Amino acid sequence: MTTHAALPAPPADAPAPSVLSVGFGERLPAGRTALFAVQHLLALTGIWVFPNVIGSALKLSSDEVALMIQACFLLTGVVTILQSSRVLKLPIVQGPTAAFMVAIISSGATYGLGTAFGSMAVAGLVFMLLTIPLKRFGLFGRVSAFVSSPIVLGTLFVIIGAQLASIGAGGWFGTAGSPSYGLLALVVTIATGLIVLLCLVLGTGILKRGAVFWGIVGGSVVALLVGQWSFPDLTAAPLLGAPHLLPYGFGVSLPVVVLMLVAFLQAGTESMGMYTMIASWGGETVDTARVNRGLFAEFAGTVLGALFGGIGTTSYPENAGIVRVSGIGSRFVTMTAGGIAVALAFFPPVSLFLAGISGPVLSAATTILFGIIAVSGIQMLAAVRWDDLNLAVGATAFIVALGAQFIPTAISSALPSSVATVVTSPMMMGMFLLLGLHGAVNHGLRPLLARRGQPRRVVAPLVPRTEGNPSA
Repeated sequence: MTTHAALPAPPADAPAPSVLSVGFGERLPAGRTALFAVQHLLALTGIWVFPNVIGSALKLSSDEVALMIQACFLLTGVVTILQSSRVLKLPIVQGPTAAFMVAIISSGATYGLGTAFGSMAVAGLVFMLLTIPLKRFGLFGRVSAFVSSPIVLGTLFVIIGAQLASIGAGGWFGTAGSPSYGLLALVVTIATGLIVLLCLVLGTGILKRGAVFWGIVGGSVVALLVGQWSFPDLTAAPLLGAPHLLPYGFGVSLPVVVLMLVAFLQAGTESMGMYTMIASWGGETVDTARVNRGLFAEFAGTVLGALFGGIGTTSYPENAGIVRVSGIGSRFVTMTAGGIAVALAFFPPVSLFLAGISGPVLSAATTILFGIIAVSGIQMLAAVRWDDLNLAVGATAFIVALGAQFIPTAISSALPSSVATVVTSPMMMGMFLLLGLHGAVNHGLRPLLARRGQPRRVVAPLVPRTEGNPSA
């Protein structure tokens, strides 16, 4: 699942013994290399699921979605090759992340996709400066420490999951007015959801890791059998073709740049943990200079990819899981996966086919995916010490961010467009509230109260009133 909640990383001060059966620098026979590379690609569902979600939210045509999928193949492949070969020399697989997807939806609805991707490129240049790979010059770690607080990222992920709920559920019955609208579409939705859940709960190995992929494959077969989907017409697409430069135009907006900066912070913070964790499995450590090299390549790749309409990437936990479970740590495997992704970017019929996935199938798979995103935020929030100060930060940001989207149109339309965009977008509103409140309360007020010797009260969870509860 492409939830991208950073997995806990072990300490980097001492290398641990290798737990892999095939080390980072070892090669496998060509057949096994290709097999494991394809396994990694099956877990990269964000390459084509996220563009389809953006297309559904912004009412894009299949051709426009296909251009985005092409760019995602290119971006994923190029950065994965760099990380696996010359930069990190680790079996790292990069792929689109949910934070960038939601940022594109939020900004694209108001400013257009050209401004969304242009602002992503500008924000990426800022983070390239923060991670210049010189020994003591990289400043990203100091910046990310503030944003990676569980109360910030955790609450933001819950807000993102709640914001995306309407996109998933909105397509359960198909498109109103189309022949597929109604009960049969719901049957396809339920069948797809059941396949995804069965793979998650009962599956092992590649079946479990690729649960969304197998759910979409199975759901598409069901949709085909009941006459709710047909193969898209690929005859208009050339067999070979390069991704398009600036397919949606180019623009820059300051509020969108700030939104993308936060998405970069989330992606980079997660990648830092992945580098350390995966390196430890091979008995290696990653120093500051090596981390900065990896982040610099990731951010530079996203800048390049944004110019072609690609969604920003992070290091995928799903693929890290494949490395750990299989014991195959060969970076030549992930390098091959990256090479296949680059090759697919130059076959437009593949992207056009993926852009034509049945709506109910996609809605079912993404509903579960968005739920996992929200629950991953709740898991992060379990690490928060819920005293009254943290409660004020999290509760205020959560309810205001979700509630502000329901401000009457007469009020929001009277606001400047840049302000209205922030206020009515849960992710953007939540981001500004969380950063502002967390900074003011936990980095301003909390130290002041501590110096005055005022302890903070830990807030006990509310106990439901029941018949047999003596404390009720």
